[in-house]
Amino acid sequence: MSGGAGPSKKPKTYHFHTEWEEDFSFTMSYSKCVCLICKSTIAIPKKGNVERHFRTIHKSYNTDFPPKSELRRRKVKELKSQLSGHQAFFSQLTTKAKTTTEASFRVSHVLVKNKKSFQDGEMIKEAFVEAAESLFQDFKNKPEMVSSIKALQLSRSTVTCRCEAMAEDVTQKLWRDIADCECFSLQLDESTDVSDTAQLCIFIRMVFTDMIAKEELLTVLPMKEHTRGEDIFQSFKNFIKKTQLPVWKLVSITMDGAPAMIGRSNGFIAKCREDDAFPDFLNYHCIIHQQALCAKMLNMKEIMDVAMKIGCSIRGRSLQRRLFCVDLEKADCDHTELLLHTDVRWLSRGKFLQRFRELCPEIKEFLLASRHAEYTQLNEDQWLLDLAFLTDLTNMLNDLNVELQGKDKTVVNMISSVNVFKRKMQHLGSKLQRHDLANFQNLVSELERQGKACAQLDSGRYTVQIENLLSDFNKRFQDFALLEPVATFMCYPFRENADVDLLASEIATVFHLNSSGVEDEILTLQADIELKSRAHGQFWNLLTEEKYPNMRKCATSLTALFSSTYLCESAFSHMKIIKSKYRSTMTDHLEVCFSSYCPDYASLADSIQCKSSA
Repeated sequence: MSGGAGPSKKPKTYHFHTEWEEDFSFTMSYSKCVCLICKSTIAIPKKGNVERHFRTIHKSYNTDFPPKSELRRRKVKELKSQLSGHQAFFSQLTTKAKTTTEASFRVSHVLVKNKKSFQDGEMIKEAFVEAAESLFQDFKNKPEMVSSIKALQLSRSTVTCRCEAMAEDVTQKLWRDIADCECFSLQLDESTDVSDTAQLCIFIRMVFTDMIAKEELLTVLPMKEHTRGEDIFQSFKNFIKKTQLPVWKLVSITMDGAPAMIGRSNGFIAKCREDDAFPDFLNYHCIIHQQALCAKMLNMKEIMDVAMKIGCSIRGRSLQRRLFCVDLEKADCDHTELLLHTDVRWLSRGKFLQRFRELCPEIKEFLLASRHAEYTQLNEDQWLLDLAFLTDLTNMLNDLNVELQGKDKTVVNMISSVNVFKRKMQHLGSKLQRHDLANFQNLVSELERQGKACAQLDSGRYTVQIENLLSDFNKRFQDFALLEPVATFMCYPFRENADVDLLASEIATVFHLNSSGVEDEILTLQADIELKSRAHGQFWNLLTEEKYPNMRKCATSLTALFSSTYLCESAFSHMKIIKSKYRSTMTDHLEVCFSSYCPDYASLADSIQCKSSA
């Protein structure tokens, strides 16, 4: 007796024959053998099964419709047409429900993108129905179109479910990209929402094999207790364990300059470096925060203090504000309001000073008429000249700040913008010494009002301010200055006068590479004729991993670097709109709001039971 089992018997396959339609009134529909007379189905399309059903259930059919007759053929054709009609009817209902559900996902996505309350879905539906009554008035199928709109599911709970499904869909796409990317960088910042819960916002910048970079919101972690460096680190560490984030791909972390982030012993960065799971990574203080801190170093406190005190005495009191606005309207001024300044908002100082200076005559008249405390500075020529100079300089700093903001800004762009500003400041300092005020429009205007020539200006008073500003810029941007030679080389690596030894040493130091290996690859790269011919295009993705492993790592790492926390600051601004005092417990779904991924509406509609609204 054999110990092994015998060969398994191959299952027999049965095929439907078309002649059974006329002989036994059966047909194949959606892979099922269906009786045309009673709509019953047979599990196995076998002749014996089909014939048995026909002769047992429909005994009188052959008498009423004789076989092989024209009457029999017409009857079979009629029955097939009826079956198709029934199936089309139910299919149409299913298709309509699916399209309605897909439309519901699309409208919900628009609501989230525009930071609207989920209950606004009902308002959109109502507005849509009202508009349809007029828009489709001359359409023949107007009732069907209005009926389709009314079938939209847009209740608050439905929109919430739709947003949760879309958030899960875009999150899955994000994690697929994280798994496929070569490396990534992170930017982190923490802020408190309207419910006094600290929210740790984390954005990720991924770089793929083709050197394409993509910036996405990674997560927002609520921190309900302390926000010390160890607390932030532990919260992030728990997120890594939960999601299996491939930390070994991490290149750099960018954050603000808070002690909880950059503390030498207990800061978040220090804790990350102590953890063996983290690789050797770079860390940067947000370049926009540093620029804003440099702007605060201007030694003109006496100007800002007086201007702020006057502005708050007018703008901060309801009655004074109303009276001042009425005076401006009567005087037919270009502006009808005085602005307020806050240190939190980076651009407010320049705008405040510009508006204050433009309305200075009206302010003096209003203060005199309303018997406010006297401000003798408003009548001092030197104070007004200082105000004009500070206004011009803060406007230049504002222009730099705006240039540094935005999504998809590379570290090369940021370094270039800061270097251009420093060069301009050096140039303007030398022009000031020559009493050339072409770039200081407010200062020229004030000199003209006082009836003074440009040569009478004490230019040394202001060149000192510019020199101090430049000195602070050089001090604060040292970490980016170390990266500048590497960025310059990566933008154009074929400069013949490049110091290969020094360059290889700098690249190896920044990205923790082998100096001799980097040196060999630089020499090989600079002698590569084919790559040199494509130097003005995107050629870093042409470098193979086998031939240029260090250069590829350098290129991908540099592309992945975040140089600011602009995305986090922008997310907090959006969060402030979404979670207001009127809806503080609302789920914000920032994943959908900030994601560049488009949800797969069709697959989402297929994944749930589609129903139309009542």
